[in-house]
Amino acid sequence: MAKNEIRLQYSGFIVFAAKMLSVATGLAFQLMIARTTTELEYGLWFNINDILAYFTLLATALPFWTMRFAARDKEGAAKTGILANLTISAIATIIYLPLVPLITSSLGIGQEFLLLYFVVAAQIIELYSLNALEACLRARMPQAIGYGLLVAEACKVILGYILIINFQQPLLGALLSLIVAFTIQIAYYFKLLLEELKQRAKWQYVKEWLKGSVANIYNIVGNQIAAFIFIMLFIYGGGEARSNYGAAAQIASVITYASFLAFALYPKLLAEKSSEDITTSLKMVLMFAIPMTAGAMTFADSYMTIINIVYKDAWPVLVMLAVNSFVATMSGFFSSVLFGVERVDEKAKISFKELIKSRLFIVFSLPYFHFAITLPTAFYILVNYAQNQPLQAAICVSVINSLASFGMFLALYAIVRKMVKIDIPWQNIAKYVFASAVMATVLFIIPHPTRIYL
Repeated sequence: MAKNEIRLQYSGFIVFAAKMLSVATGLAFQLMIARTTTELEYGLWFNINDILAYFTLLATALPFWTMRFAARDKEGAAKTGILANLTISAIATIIYLPLVPLITSSLGIGQEFLLLYFVVAAQIIELYSLNALEACLRARMPQAIGYGLLVAEACKVILGYILIINFQQPLLGALLSLIVAFTIQIAYYFKLLLEELKQRAKWQYVKEWLKGSVANIYNIVGNQIAAFIFIMLFIYGGGEARSNYGAAAQIASVITYASFLAFALYPKLLAEKSSEDITTSLKMVLMFAIPMTAGAMTFADSYMTIINIVYKDAWPVLVMLAVNSFVATMSGFFSSVLFGVERVDEKAKISFKELIKSRLFIVFSLPYFHFAITLPTAFYILVNYAQNQPLQAAICVSVINSLASFGMFLALYAIVRKMVKIDIPWQNIAKYVFASAVMATVLFIIPHPTRIYL
């Protein structure tokens, strides 16, 4: 696979289209779970994924550097990265399994749900594998990730219908559906990378990646500490509070899919720095992100009803998370620009001293400022004003997270502007905002459905 195979707009639209199509499959999958579980069980579903995240902390650490080396055509980088990540996944799984009883008992989770926490261990290996494989594909043929996503989503929904609806196994069926779908996706990616896997692994790369990954792990740990706010929400607000937040997040997260329009920008900037590509990608992202945010905010009550009628009153959570998702989309875009123009590892050597001095490390430190704001604030408010009040607790956490995220975005934007010249397409933005305002006005005026039949 040659470098010139990366086509900025084509790759972006393929991945974005796949993500948008996955909205339908993802919604169908979530509806199957939400409609066959209680609020408490649905909250437990999100808790399982919250716990899983702590044991996949390192899943993106080495792939971050694998992609950078592969994009610069370093021989053997793909195979080395995949093997290294699989090794880490095995270690993480071995650590996780003995801790399951302790985790569930400390969170007050009944023994009847213990099996679910054991089954999800399979996803640890799968997520490490997917991150490594997608890093290699993104470096050379980003559009292939979109095709792989479609394969996985189709399998997930078909299996979900059989296991969740036909066999009446909502949580276990959902987990098994994901595990099988990921397995098929992984097999597809391996097939695409057969030529790369024939190359000789170069373990000296791992030495460099491990040095660089200290910064990645530092960033990942910061993000995961920040995510502890969801554990706090579960503890002090209850499972219903976590399900309110989770249901809204399912809808709001669709906005972040707009960032995939710039999916090929990062590897392309690694190979060839071009400010024109940055502006082109920014236009594409904003063209979809702005109206998607406006639509989610205006039709929030209806979207929550689609998930389940019991979540209708949680529409303020969706309004806040829609704004937060737009900010996250912009943060993701400017992070890609920063990572693409940073040259600290250009010669396949990573100096830890230079890495610490680089702007990469400054950006990797932002999550620490984020949780320094959110965790104490959330703890104080949840304990004193929203304890055992599910809706109020979910709203408070969404507001706290959104405000902190906006502050971190401003810091990131300031850093990127010092690194590279970016022409902000203000005329295009004005057009997008005007069109979105018209759309939002129409959506606000027309009747909003208050119930659906399924």
